[in-house]
Amino acid sequence: MRRIVAQNPSKHVDVGSHTMFVNLLNVVVPVTFVDYRPLDAEVQGLTNLQGDILNLPFADKTVQSLSCLHVAEHIGLGRYGDLLNPCGTRQACAELQRVLAPGGNLYFAVPVGRPRLCFNSCRIYAPQTIVEYFDRVELVEFSGVHDDGRYLEWVSLEEFSNSRYACGMFCFHRALPG
Repeated sequence: MRRIVAQNPSKHVDVGSHTMFVNLLNVVVPVTFVDYRPLDAEVQGLTNLQGDILNLPFADKTVQSLSCLHVAEHIGLGRYGDLLNPCGTRQACAELQRVLAPGGNLYFAVPVGRPRLCFNSCRIYAPQTIVEYFDRVELVEFSGVHDDGRYLEWVSLEEFSNSRYACGMFCFHRALPG
């Protein structure tokens, strides 16, 4: 949330993150929250949209400030009523990139460490894999929370490559044309 507030966007779009995060962020910036099960609440400054992370309701390159925190690792596993899709996370990353505007920032978090699928839960990714999935934007920061709870900012991807179940937080930026 600090990273988003520091950028001072005029509005922010969040895709499926925890509703507490969305409501806290909405105190300082108007938020559009997109989820397949939109928040059933009327909160000043908060817009709720029903949507699918694989088919977001925005035109290409139109969202300046975008977040998707601890969502993409579940896409395609069928746990939340979605269709089985082994490429779900990769496709979600492509869709997030599609809507990110030039000069825009994307805040993304997933479990990282030794790659695997956790039954009836989520996927865990090597941090390098996530950067590969976001091939049309630039990684500007990687931070994370280690297995033992230590929070580290601005670290190398390799710092978390051998983790069991860490939290990887990525900040991406789409360059302006020219």
